[in-house]
Amino acid sequence: MNVLIGIGVDGRLLANLGFMSLTSTASVTARRQAGPVPVIAGACPDALVRAIRAEVGRGLGWQDTADCVAAALRASLPDPAEILPAQLRRGDPAGYQSHLLYAEPDGSFSVSAMVWMPGQQTMIHDHVAWCVTGVLQGREYEEIFALADDGHALRLSARNVNTTGAVSGFAPPGDIHRVRNTGDITAISMHVYGADISRLGNSIRREYTLPVRA
Repeated sequence: MNVLIGIGVDGRLLANLGFMSLTSTASVTARRQAGPVPVIAGACPDALVRAIRAEVGRGLGWQDTADCVAAALRASLPDPAEILPAQLRRGDPAGYQSHLLYAEPDGSFSVSAMVWMPGQQTMIHDHVAWCVTGVLQGREYEEIFALADDGHALRLSARNVNTTGAVSGFAPPGDIHRVRNTGDITAISMHVYGADISRLGNSIRREYTLPVRA
């Protein structure tokens, strides 16, 4: 059994969790440090930034903040052409792409655009903080998992098909998921994170390779 040490969702040190075959926060951080620091690749509309800032500034809990930011994003979902240049909207055959759009100077939130060619998907993972996603183009298929067998496996708990216009918000715990483009066109989605991904590199806390139980 692997003993992992990482940072918990409440900022406390995690140890002796008994999780097996998953990537620890330390190794994810090492990969971030080995790669380039994200740079602003597109633009987030000013009005949307102000709306997100207002909701984050209310100082609510993570899930309530995610719900409020989701409502703000739902009210003003941008067109993909507003946030990314044409060459970045095409996607990359090597894998799905994340493009930083905005990072709040105080580190309280950041915004990115994800671009997925058909068939591309994430690893099963969770997050360092709350997250809100809005599909701007195409279709994304999401599988949500829960820990099972005392942390030795995952159980598939829900499936969501998120089409253009769908917006959802979630927060740890209960945020273990995998996302895949199951459509036949490139999918583009906007992601708002309660963390500074310009510094962290991405929002992933852990990647899971545990067996999935029926």
